[in-house]
Amino acid sequence: MAIEAVVFDIGNVLIEWQPERYYDRVIGADRRRAMFAEVDLHSMNERVDAGEDFRTVIYETAERYPGWREEIRQWHDAWIELAAPEIPGSVQLLRALREAGVPVFVLSNIGEGTLALAEGAYPFLAEFDRRYISGAMRVTKPDPRIYEMVEADCGLAPGALLFADDRADNLATAAARGWQVHLFEGAEGWADCLVSHGLLSEGVTA
Repeated sequence: MAIEAVVFDIGNVLIEWQPERYYDRVIGADRRRAMFAEVDLHSMNERVDAGEDFRTVIYETAERYPGWREEIRQWHDAWIELAAPEIPGSVQLLRALREAGVPVFVLSNIGEGTLALAEGAYPFLAEFDRRYISGAMRVTKPDPRIYEMVEADCGLAPGALLFADDRADNLATAAARGWQVHLFEGAEGWADCLVSHGLLSEGVTA
């Protein structure tokens, strides 16, 4: 089936998301490993992705672990440093698709508060034709419901959607619904995929 829209994830597709790297830089790798072993920070973040209030979740977690209070609060206060830098090749491909007249959507596990911060730093996040944000939808990938909600909203057949994500579990659920998928491991591979589908011209670089 011909592709009618291309769907981008945000984290590690358009913007690098490596919180451990941030903490390694500001508190050192040994202390970072100790903190992440004691505090399930990724589960904390998943609550934000699922629709809970960004600041409230982070600050309440910080109070439960007073020994790490200031470090945990940085997940909120310095979030834009955790979500950096952008992946320039992917942004170029997003814009090339738009110039080619291909509809581009975003489907991401991200909270509404975190997205608001990201928009201020990364203007390209406003360039999508449709945005599907887990914090607003109150459901996260890889729950099949979020893919069903995308299909219902955009009105396209699953097989007409090409989805790039860096997590195999998110792609597996999409593929099970009939979506065409690409495991993102770098902008060059993503460019090759888009060319192979005839969405961009040969010679496009990312």
